[in-house]
Amino acid sequence: MADSGTSRRPAAALGRRLTPAEREAVFARLAERIVPRTELSWETPLDLLVAVVLSAQSTDRAVNRITARLWESCRTPSDYLALGEERLAEHFRSIGLFRNKARAVIGICRLLLERHGGAVPSRREDLEALPGVGHKTASVVLNVVFGQPTVAVDTHVFRVAHRLGLARARSPAETEEQLLRVVPAAYRRDAHHYLILHGRYTCTARRPRCPECPLADLCTYRRKTAAPAAAPST
Repeated sequence: MADSGTSRRPAAALGRRLTPAEREAVFARLAERIVPRTELSWETPLDLLVAVVLSAQSTDRAVNRITARLWESCRTPSDYLALGEERLAEHFRSIGLFRNKARAVIGICRLLLERHGGAVPSRREDLEALPGVGHKTASVVLNVVFGQPTVAVDTHVFRVAHRLGLARARSPAETEEQLLRVVPAAYRRDAHHYLILHGRYTCTARRPRCPECPLADLCTYRRKTAAPAAAPST
């Protein structure tokens, strides 16, 4: 779940933008089928902040394996500082950029103690001032911990938003701006979770599961996959 400013050009297979009524129908159907949640394990705001930083260029499953053991001893910023960067890096060794992530987590914990009394702040500008915390990471924390209606655009959200016809943008930042304008207000708080989970399990990158998708009749993607051909009778 890496923060990314990489521009992306929507593919030619994308069709028109959805109408307001169609957008309402999209999120109503997703809300019927998806429990909005993060798949990162966490109990405290610090847990989630650390987990989201670790999830950059990694999977939630890999992060959850690391944090299950890490949190046996690290429950506060002071615990992380006592552990130290080198030993923290050993915990993170199985995921990418583990040394950079250890350095970032130590820096985060130091600033949380110096500036925020050890608590995770609820303002975007304070979160983004922490080492290793970019716009998307801050959006996840603001949404999941503090209930703010942010939309964190990762590769799944970017793909699904464009295939469905919710957005037409060349970057995650532009996609976020468009989604915040068009997602119906009743679904805005959980929009990120609906889109990311739909992208992980149904609207997958290489072969979307269009025949079983509850949004197939609304989706504007022109390269929908077909149902497997029936086996010939013998």
